Amino acid sequence: MATTLSRRDRVRAATVTEIKDTARRILVAEGVDGLSLRAIAREMGMTAPALYRYFPSRERLVEALIADLYDELTATLAAAGDSTDDAAGVAGAAVPADPRAQITAASRAFRSWALAHPREFGLLFGSPIPGIDAHSDDSPAGLASERFGRLFGDLVARIYLTDPFPVPAEDEMDPRLHRQLRAWCSALPVELPIGAGQVFLSYWIRLYGMVAMEVFGHLAFALPDAEPMFEAELRDLAVKLGFGTAT
Repeated sequence: MATTLSRRDRVRAATVTEIKDTARRILVAEGVDGLSLRAIAREMGMTAPALYRYFPSRERLVEALIADLYDELTATLAAAGDSTDDAAGVAGAAVPADPRAQITAASRAFRSWALAHPREFGLLFGSPIPGIDAHSDDSPAGLASERFGRLFGDLVARIYLTDPFPVPAEDEMDPRLHRQLRAWCSALPVELPIGAGQVFLSYWIRLYGMVAMEVFGHLAFALPDAEPMFEAELRDLAVKLGFGTAT
């Protein structure tokens, strides 16, 4: 049964949303350095002390903003993947989407979101901000980050479990890498070979690296239009996941 919020709680929730929306506008206009409680309060017509009733510090406000942005990005990628499920059975029942098509669509959506929101992308995936742990297991930002990572991880797992792709042999791995991958894979919700975990990390490293270099302008020296290179990388990554064709 849904719980009805009191008027006071509704007003408080609306104010929190307005504070975060204002913080995002300042982030877009001025970058992370412009995110101060004083600047946000001034923009909202509040006093800085009044803002402390909602967020005890700048760090907690930024962490809340990071959580919202991760959730927005995750929802965007999930919607892109779901849009590939446009087939229907003879009786009109939806056919489960192909995870191979979903991860390709989600990867393209990741690039599109990043290019459309470079400041927000920088906050999520740029240099860490002192005093803010965006990946802590017990913080809203950390939990939202985990949900984002799980989206790609689940797709790679579904691809592997449906039609296993080639993975590196464990006995040929650098022992230091093997040790770290084994610890990480043991915590995953789905049991996968350690080599599959390495392939997943390789996919993410290349996807993130390509997008980050484009967003931050580090490809402009050679590629005024980086989309063809991005698509070439996606095709190569599809080969790593066993469903692409080498060119």
